[in-house]
This record gives sequence, C-alpha cells and structure tokens, in this order.
Amino acid sequence: MRVPAKLLSKLQHTFCKLHGKLFGKETELHRIRSLKPVLPGSKRPLHDGIEIADERMRDLVLPICRVERLFNGCLWAEGPAYFAGTDCVVWSDIPNNRILQWIEGLGTRTLSHVSNYANGNTIDREGRLVSCEHGTRAVTRREHDGARTVLATHFGGKKLNSPNDVVVKSDGSIWFTDPPYGILTDYEGERADQEQDGCHVYRVEPETGEVEAVVRSMVKPNGLAFSPDERKLYVSDTGVSHLKGGPHHIKVFDLDAAGRPENERVFAEISPGVPDGFRLDEDGNIWSSSGNGVQVFSPEGTFLGLISVPEAVSNLTFGGPKNNRLFITATTSLYAIYVGVRGVNRRENL
Repeated sequence: MRVPAKLLSKLQHTFCKLHGKLFGKETELHRIRSLKPVLPGSKRPLHDGIEIADERMRDLVLPICRVERLFNGCLWAEGPAYFAGTDCVVWSDIPNNRILQWIEGLGTRTLSHVSNYANGNTIDREGRLVSCEHGTRAVTRREHDGARTVLATHFGGKKLNSPNDVVVKSDGSIWFTDPPYGILTDYEGERADQEQDGCHVYRVEPETGEVEAVVRSMVKPNGLAFSPDERKLYVSDTGVSHLKGGPHHIKVFDLDAAGRPENERVFAEISPGVPDGFRLDEDGNIWSSSGNGVQVFSPEGTFLGLISVPEAVSNLTFGGPKNNRLFITATTSLYAIYVGVRGVNRRENL
C-alpha cells in the first residue's frame, strides 16, 4: 500500500521529534521541502533539499547528504570561521553580543560573552581569529594567549563605520568591508553618526598597519573573498537593504600588478535576499548566502544550483578534517552539510 506523501511527511517529522527527545541529540536532521526552480530552465531537484540548474552542480553535492542543524538559539548568526587544528567552528550572534563555538562530538559553548557585537570572522595565516566589531567600529585579532590586538579603527582621521566582513590574503594583508549596519540602530551595535564619506573596502598593510581604501564605488559592501589563485577579488553589495532598487549582487575585480582592485564588474545577481557572505571552493565556484539557501555559481557566473536552508542564510565557510563540509549561519542557527568538493586550500596547522 502506498502511503500518501502528506501523511509520510508528517510521520517523518513526528519520528524526528521523538528521536530527538529520546536520545537528547543537539544535531537535528532537516528534510527540506522542494522549492520551485529559482531560475528559468532549472531542472528537477536532486533530492528534497538540492536544486540542480546546471549539470555541473551534480559534481559539487552529495545525493545522500542533507542539511543538519547543529545549534539553534541565536538572534542573528553570522561570520562562521573554522579552526582545522581543533576541528571547531566559531561564529557570531551579533545582537546577543557573543561569539559561539561548536566542537564536533561536544556541542556548543559560548567562547566570548562580550564580543563587542562582532560580525564577520576569519582565521589569519598564523591561526589567529580576526573579527569585525560593530561595537568598537574596529577590526581586531585574538592572539594565541587570548590577548586582543586592534588592527584598524580609523581611516583619514575619522572612525570607521562598522567593519562587517574580513579575509586575509596569503601575503598577510587584511581586507575588510565597512558598511554602516552596526551604527544604524542599537540592535547590532550602538547607534552613532557616520563619519566616513562612504562605505568602502579597506586593506591593512601587514608590515606597517596602514589602512588603505581600495574600493570606493559600492553602496554597502558586505561579504568578500579571493579567487583560489588570488588574482580576483569578489565583493558583495547589499545596498538594497536600505535603498529601493539598490544593489543585491556580487562584483568581481581583477587585481593589478600591485595587488589592487581594477576592472570592476557585476559577477552575479542574488535573489531572493542578498549575498551577505560567501566562499569559494577549490575550483573557483562561488557559494553564496541568499534568502532561500546557498546559491552556487560557476567561476564565469553561471547559476549552478541551490542548497535550500529553512532560514535566511547570512554567511558560510568550508571546514571539517577534509575541508568538504559547508558550515552555514542562517538567522537563528548554525547548519552544516557535506559536499562533493573542498573549500579553497588552507594551511593544515590552523
């Protein structure tokens, strides 16, 4: 006898809830309903959580893997960063003014009870945590002994807006975006006047600490990442958040001989939602946050497919012992899914 689909779904949901109560597991398996194709020409779902728009997507995902929720209880989860040496993920819960840490086999704890409303995080070349703090309008680094080092607070003699996301290039330079989200209200920081004449992308020189504005043309620059060969810089613009008809795209820049951005152009438009944070895999594909999950694009900007997530996605990072697990921050939760490709190469001792 064939069980009706609605009844089967209800039975599965009831079983998952009962299983969680019986065994007390923090990790919850989510079987996400199929979404309508997000672009014309999209093909049938690979399964109930993955949409295939281009056949290349099949090589990037695993048919047997589903999105898992590892933690729930944030107000706005952001900025995941993975430490390979300890097999753990840290991320920000901005409105709750804390940084959380999830460890495989152990679960979640609060790493920092006062994070200064940290948003984006990354790991530098020496395995130290670098964070963008809304509360102090600064980019900081946590040393191995726990000490806090301030890397940037001002540009041109004026306070930064509210540093948002950050990456570290192989030469040790630190690149970060500086929209005003942390000073617009008291929810993700402290309301204050904007002193800068715009919202820019900055570079911090590793030897001198000099702060340089390297991109000045964006409305609200947000996520950023380098291509695997570091010849291109990708930066998202989420200006639509406060400007009707504003940008909700990722731009790409070539880097000139001096390593500065040039040849600015739109790489991909993201909808629904905005491209808050994103990461690249070893083949140069872009995995971007959006309103309906993680949207995946080829290096030339072709939409490949979607990993649906039950909450709006803010950011993501690759991790796990084999660098083939995608950790996703989405509204109130931290999710993860194993995929068929590795993230951009990392130093194994970090």
